Amino acid sequence: MTQTVLIIDFGSQVTQLIARRLREQGVYCEIVPFQSADAFLAKNKPQAIILSGSPASVTEIEGPRAPQKVFELDLPVLGICYGEQLMCEQLGGKVEAGHHREFGRATLEVKEDNALFEGFWDKGARDEVWMSHGDKVTKLPPGFRVIAVSDNAPFAAIADDKRRFYGVQFHPEVAHTPRGGNLLKNFTQNIARIRPDWTMQSFRHSMIQKIRAQVGKGHVVCGLSGGVDSSVAAVLIHEAIGDQLTCIFVDTGLMRQGEGEEVVKLFRDHYNIPLVHVQAQDLFLDRLAGVSDPETKRKRIGAAFIEVFEAEAKKVGHVEFLAQGTLYPDVIESVSFTGGPSVTIKSHHNVGGLPERMNLKLVEPLRELFKDEVRALGRELGLPPAFVGRHPFPGPGLAIRVPGEITREKLDILRKADVVYLDEIRKAGLYDQIWQAFAVLLPVRTVGVMGDGRSYDFVCALRAVTSTDGMTADSYPFEHAFLARVATRIINEVKGINRVVYDVTSKPPGTIEWE
Repeated sequence: MTQTVLIIDFGSQVTQLIARRLREQGVYCEIVPFQSADAFLAKNKPQAIILSGSPASVTEIEGPRAPQKVFELDLPVLGICYGEQLMCEQLGGKVEAGHHREFGRATLEVKEDNALFEGFWDKGARDEVWMSHGDKVTKLPPGFRVIAVSDNAPFAAIADDKRRFYGVQFHPEVAHTPRGGNLLKNFTQNIARIRPDWTMQSFRHSMIQKIRAQVGKGHVVCGLSGGVDSSVAAVLIHEAIGDQLTCIFVDTGLMRQGEGEEVVKLFRDHYNIPLVHVQAQDLFLDRLAGVSDPETKRKRIGAAFIEVFEAEAKKVGHVEFLAQGTLYPDVIESVSFTGGPSVTIKSHHNVGGLPERMNLKLVEPLRELFKDEVRALGRELGLPPAFVGRHPFPGPGLAIRVPGEITREKLDILRKADVVYLDEIRKAGLYDQIWQAFAVLLPVRTVGVMGDGRSYDFVCALRAVTSTDGMTADSYPFEHAFLARVATRIINEVKGINRVVYDVTSKPPGTIEWE
């Protein structure tokens, strides 16, 4: 049975990094909003608890709190930043606002040897950590001692060794705290005695058993998008229940060049998974005719997909379950600091509306995984490396890479430009360094000179970004010679384009996609 660390989230923007650090070390963990922590503890028995940071203040009357039960379960508890302050406040210490704010890099000075620092920080050591706080602890609860300080945090790290309660004012989960991973490892593996045995192989085997237990003899349909998430989910479910799974791939006419054939070949020929391939290009393009507004495009595409998928699922017959490639970041709720209802960042039903409309139960085998973990699972399942490593592709497809009205001609031009661009990126050995790269066909025509004649054709914008999770992104710093080479090829090989530009906007303020 997998041992679990419960991470109680109080709204920090870096809570997910705690989970990523632990999982990279082979320790399984789950993030739960503070409003749901009581319910989680009533049903589960974690081996340790971590209290996250928060933009809220412990001094606020209605600020978020941890269940008092957390401190009564005889479990190791680690409070990070707000979590440390909260622990102190709830156990009889004191926290005050209005002190000098400490944000960014700070120097930690170790005052006492401690199990939390064993093996990397001895008494007297000084090292860099990342701080982000305005409030600070001014009085420790009974049983605690100071084990480290910084210039503006006299209680930068504290410990109650008897109860195995620890608090740090800095953020060990971020890369700016170089030894943070060591600290988290000591807490989970040495103090909480958790075995680092969570691997993709163990996840694969345990999830197969869960899928079989959930589905029984029922039939499952899975909507394949051609992307990594739905493909990995489909292969995993097929391994669990075989022909009880039917995949439905709806070709919307908005896919990249050759993508439909690639998906069909992979699932029918390589995995022999039952697959319904629906040619619905005419339907989707008719629904999008004359539409320029990006939100209207998305809604029409979503409505058409539901219509087609529902019709095909009924042909399969006796369907009880809908499989989706929902990931963990999609289901982690953002937190309301006042204790009110939490706010969902985005709808995580990949085919929104279908479960309720068709009275289907959801099978979401990837909902505990981050994106990079899904790729690791895909490799574990034997999916081709080139397929597992593909860049993200938006649900509405090329519809949002053709700003303005969509036509077959524009889509054909864009596909050809995209092929050239990605071909040059692969030839340069840059594909795996880039989070996402694609071409956009702008609703702009410019004058050009082609040979001895005048041209009046479209502008193609190129986009490439680096990112870890898609929440923030920076443009990839291509060399000018590379961009010049891509532009020359596109203009020479793709009829309909006579000018190429490169988008250097970061996210924020821009988004990765153009629409």
